[in-house]
Amino acid sequence: MRRLPVVSSAISSMGYDERSSVLEVEFRSGAVYDYFDVPPKVWKALLGAPSKGRFVTRRIRDRFPFVRR
Repeated sequence: MRRLPVVSSAISSMGYDERSSVLEVEFRSGAVYDYFDVPPKVWKALLGAPSKGRFVTRRIRDRFPFVRR
């Protein structure tokens, strides 16, 4: 999956695969998380969020199953 670089103090890049509904987030720490069953509307809201890190914390983390790679 191709990730897009983002302006964020917490996240360096993120990508989304609509076919599998997987959101991939690379944090500044180097950790990469795959979040599963993320609807396209959540991805679009994340893209438009003024704070990507805050959005992930409040609307994605602990709401969708994930694995850390």
